[in-house]
Amino acid sequence: MFHPINIPFGCVMLYNVVKLKPEVTIEDVELIMGEMCNTVKNTYGDEAGGFIGGQVYKFGGFISEEGSFDESKKTEDHLAIVTFWKSFEQHEKSHADHVFKEKFDALAQFCTDTYEIGYEMLWQGVPE
Repeated sequence: MFHPINIPFGCVMLYNVVKLKPEVTIEDVELIMGEMCNTVKNTYGDEAGGFIGGQVYKFGGFISEEGSFDESKKTEDHLAIVTFWKSFEQHEKSHADHVFKEKFDALAQFCTDTYEIGYEMLWQGVPE
């Protein structure tokens, strides 16, 4: 569950922002998110499904003054779900599946907003 993931060049990355309702804590949705992520891993994690790996992050509240054009632009508290797929089409097919939709709909009830945007990989590297 907490093993490193290898991201192959040429994959796509989907960045999902999950903004919880003000009265909802991470502990309130931890089990729901775990079930959703486990469903993706176990249901779509093969050649046909295209899921490579993923990570979940909690916004830490820090903004880089060195890497931001305008560090005064703070963001609302949120969770980020980052997933890697062999193709965008495989991602979309998995997320249209009723098995996934049921899990995501359970999480969405605790949220004020969710959105997911996709990226195509242009570069990757590690220290030599």
